[in-house]
Amino acid sequence: MFDLDLWREIFQSINKNKTRALLSGFTVAFAIMLFTILFGIANGLENTFEKFFIRRAENAINIRFGTTSKPYKGLQIGRQIQPTSADLIYLKKEFGDNIEYISSKISRGYQVKYKKQKGGYTISGVSPDYQYIEKAEIEDGRFISLKDIYTKDKVCVIGRLVEEDLFLKESAMGKYIDLEGVQYKVVGVYSDGGGDSQERVIYAPYTTIQRLYLGNDDIGNISLTYNPNLSVDQALALVKDMTVKLKNKFDIAPNDQRGIRIGDGVLNAKKRLDNISSGLGALIPIIGFGTLIAGILGISNIMIFIVKERTKEIGIRKALGASPKSIVSIILLESILITAITGYIGLLIGVGILKAVGSSLERYFITNPSVNSSILLTATIVLIIAGAIAGFLPAKRASKIKPIIALRDG
Repeated sequence: MFDLDLWREIFQSINKNKTRALLSGFTVAFAIMLFTILFGIANGLENTFEKFFIRRAENAINIRFGTTSKPYKGLQIGRQIQPTSADLIYLKKEFGDNIEYISSKISRGYQVKYKKQKGGYTISGVSPDYQYIEKAEIEDGRFISLKDIYTKDKVCVIGRLVEEDLFLKESAMGKYIDLEGVQYKVVGVYSDGGGDSQERVIYAPYTTIQRLYLGNDDIGNISLTYNPNLSVDQALALVKDMTVKLKNKFDIAPNDQRGIRIGDGVLNAKKRLDNISSGLGALIPIIGFGTLIAGILGISNIMIFIVKERTKEIGIRKALGASPKSIVSIILLESILITAITGYIGLLIGVGILKAVGSSLERYFITNPSVNSSILLTATIVLIIAGAIAGFLPAKRASKIKPIIALRDG
């Protein structure tokens, strides 16, 4: 049952001892504020990591083919290396379970028209697997299928912004676009988190591009994702092995950096980010919880001091007939009230600081620093419980002191 007199007494006690209340409250508020900021920064670094890989699958690798820069086995410099569909089969066979998805990528720029609307777009001839490599989200319809590859159908999947540009407010599904005189049926519309440029690409079956524009079996470059169960070091070893075998297959000098280039820059960056993320993941919780412990110790020390300071008051209360339970209740509820209010204030200050400086931290690779509300709630509850325990123990001891002793000590 709510005891109005008890709460009135608690607020009167706080009002009479403002310095004492502010001192204990500041300790709690500072601990929660620092805890919030530290975990916000940790989450901001994690967001940067995710943003780094938002355009493509984080286990994606590009294989680019160019011209040789060194003579090898009697072959001249400047030889164009051009893979074919057979090389996709070779890679699947050679590396088996280490490859998750694989696709050719033949990219060209073309003029595209629909009724009176027209524009220049990148047309990419790809395999069905490319949807997962590029992380394309289908908004309507479907992506390129195996049937499209086998039948070499004139179908395409367009980006969300291509639909907006060419079809205005119409739905593109089932309509035909003119790709430099060739009619392609739109079978799907996709979105891509990589930005506007990624949503202005049109995908078609690579076999259709070969038949209509190349007249051969060339496949351009190759994109793939490695088995996600591989560690970064294992993935780097896979890239090295793949490079050696492809150079042998195409008779490219081992030290030729231009004939075949396999993008392991993302892997190296991922390895560095993993190391940083792991280090921070271990360090920040230690610092954060260390801050909470420091706050708990601070509250305990302050409450011990507060109870000692109130020894005379406790003696008077006992002399007037106050029970030990009522004395403990007053000190305990006062401690909980101060901890809860100032903890919430510290939380608000911490969140406010993160919001105020969040955008300026991007230069330090901290993106949208924020804190999960459940973590903050847990930290606040921990401090409230700590405040209750810190108030209870000295209050329990004080409630057992005889009035005459308490008055003499005071």
